[in-house]
Amino acid sequence: MAQLLRKVMLLSCRAPITQSQRFRGKINIQRPRAPHYERAKVLAAAQYSPAKVEDSKKNTTCFQRRQREADIENPYIAVIAREVRNWFEHSRMIGFYHLNSINADELFTIRAQLHKQNMHLKAYGKKIVQKAVEDTRFEAILPLFESNNCVVFSTQQQVSQLLRITRRVPQMLLMAGIVDERLLSRNEFMAYAQLPGLQAAQGELAQTLNMAAGNVVQQLETHQKNFVNVLDVYAKGETNENTPAKQAKEEDKA
Repeated sequence: MAQLLRKVMLLSCRAPITQSQRFRGKINIQRPRAPHYERAKVLAAAQYSPAKVEDSKKNTTCFQRRQREADIENPYIAVIAREVRNWFEHSRMIGFYHLNSINADELFTIRAQLHKQNMHLKAYGKKIVQKAVEDTRFEAILPLFESNNCVVFSTQQQVSQLLRITRRVPQMLLMAGIVDERLLSRNEFMAYAQLPGLQAAQGELAQTLNMAAGNVVQQLETHQKNFVNVLDVYAKGETNENTPAKQAKEEDKA
């Protein structure tokens, strides 16, 4: 029985006794030990300085910081701005559209249809357009770029073709246009599409000028023609009166 108790006592598990002991003696409070390099970096980054924070708040605000970041010139924006200015300078027709939500497939389809008519669909941000048109005659178009929009450029006056193509796309809403360096509103732009072509207008003008010239010539020749007609009638009347006398003389001679 005593042997069994000894075996049970040997198999039992006892919890070890732990005692904490500081390494290298006591801590020197007056002259503490420098922390490790990695820990020193974390402590320096997390250090709070109320004086510096207050000074920074007084000196700059969040709006001023954003303004400073915006003032940094981006060379890519300058390149795109030169491209936009080139489009404005060498286009005879420009259409400004407000662009609603549209998927990529529909946008590609309308872009391809416009490209077939030698028209180009472009989309630029307000910052790029502002840099492109500042101090130019196109500066009045900046209020049109307050929302998501697109621009159609063309080297020819194809107003009717542009309206016919974009009428099928309800996501594109016409806002204004430029034709021959003249800014037109939406109604004026659509009224311009109803006008005849340049060749037809030139033909009508030439016809009007020819009619005016023909009327002037006709009025100048009227008195001459009337005088000729009167002389002709008078000459024919004299011949008719002289005909019986000549016949009588011929009979007497016979």
